[in-house]
Amino acid sequence: MDEVESQRPQPQSNAANKHEVAEKKSQKTVLRRALLVVNFTMMIVGTAGSPLLLRLYFLKGGSRKWLSSWLQTGGCPVILLPLAVSYCYRRGRDPSARPFLITLPLLLACAALGVVTGLDDFLYAYGMSYLPVSTSSLLVSTQLGFTALFAFLLVKQRFTSYAINAVALLMFGAVVLGIHSSGDRPEGESRGQYYAGFVMTLGAAALYGLLLPLVELTYAKAKQKITYTLVMEMQLVMGFFATLFCTVAMLVNKDFQAIPREAKLFELGETTYYLLLVFSAIMWQFFFLGTIGAIFYASALLAGVLMAVLIPVTEVLAVVFFHESFNGGKGIALALSLWGFASYFYGEWKQERKRKRNKSLVPAEPSLVNSTN
Repeated sequence: MDEVESQRPQPQSNAANKHEVAEKKSQKTVLRRALLVVNFTMMIVGTAGSPLLLRLYFLKGGSRKWLSSWLQTGGCPVILLPLAVSYCYRRGRDPSARPFLITLPLLLACAALGVVTGLDDFLYAYGMSYLPVSTSSLLVSTQLGFTALFAFLLVKQRFTSYAINAVALLMFGAVVLGIHSSGDRPEGESRGQYYAGFVMTLGAAALYGLLLPLVELTYAKAKQKITYTLVMEMQLVMGFFATLFCTVAMLVNKDFQAIPREAKLFELGETTYYLLLVFSAIMWQFFFLGTIGAIFYASALLAGVLMAVLIPVTEVLAVVFFHESFNGGKGIALALSLWGFASYFYGEWKQERKRKRNKSLVPAEPSLVNSTN
């Protein structure tokens, strides 16, 4: 009887421990959701605002393509702020914590990815200098098709019928845009300039479609635990080397000497010119950080869905602020793009459900059962 009495407090202790664990898990869930909302907000602001500011630069007298490329990653030092907060937190828990987690091999891989990013920035900026925002946004949406293709080649992602359907729809949408491009060309722009912008933007979408699987491959090959802090460090390194790549091109192209002259001739005034450059750099960092956070705290699938939803938002903002035309060709291309996105993500959702169902049906390993005996 005494033994029974002595054992009675034990279930209460276990219940208290379970309650404490559940409370900590609940706090982590709340924090995770709050950070997810913050990253989604940054992503929405960056995705909608950065193309508009870049187009405004070209519409009001800006012409330096390498400068506008530089702006897309030139704000990367901003990432040092959240990294400093992360370091202080880690330092408080472990006094021997290192300021940076990234290893040399991973740093070199990110440096190479940064150079590719710099080239992609130039292709995108070149296209934006000649294309309306609405047209450019629709062309960039073909990135999903290229991402699926390169993911299949690099990380052995399997194609589903939904993915193939999405690729076909997105590419067909780009063809429709090309066929109906005559009425979309801005005033005073030659047909050659317009088609050069068209090809460059499509090239930017293809290169970014290659870049995303390369980043995923880098995650898979990294011989260290991937945390959000490490992801931010990787983004900082990629942004730095992309900026360095564009800086060298700016020096060769003498863009730095041209900035003061361009500022004086800018239609909105010299002060507005410099403010536009600063806010463009900040907007692009919102986009990159928001996208990284959305992928880390949720999934690449959910981040992609949000980007797809924002395409019509960018289209509407371009029509409102820049009075761009929205003809039937763009409407068809937009419908095909959204259809392609929906097809791709519906297929991914079905595949994920199937994987979870199969996983739940797998019986326990015999070795694990026997090891308890």
